[in-house]
Amino acid sequence: MNRTELIDQVRLKTGKSKKDVEEILTAFIETISEELDKGNKVSLAGFGTFEVLHRTARSGRNPQTGEPIMISEGKIPKFRASKRLKRQLNQ
Repeated sequence: MNRTELIDQVRLKTGKSKKDVEEILTAFIETISEELDKGNKVSLAGFGTFEVLHRTARSGRNPQTGEPIMISEGKIPKFRASKRLKRQLNQ
């Protein structure tokens, strides 16, 4: 499912206009992104938790040449599903 299909499904379930649903989805994504950028976790009960992990610098290899390279440190977004969501998917 892509963004457009998600908007259509939410629109059908809520009876809201496509424009309203798109604005809400955009605000939702922006809010989560902003909180993660601040280093905060975002927990949605019954769905899961979004958080940022810090990955340290490490050595690696260029897959084309096999030459050793240094991979710089960085932040990695992570989503951890709630027990409820996992249980729902495994029914």
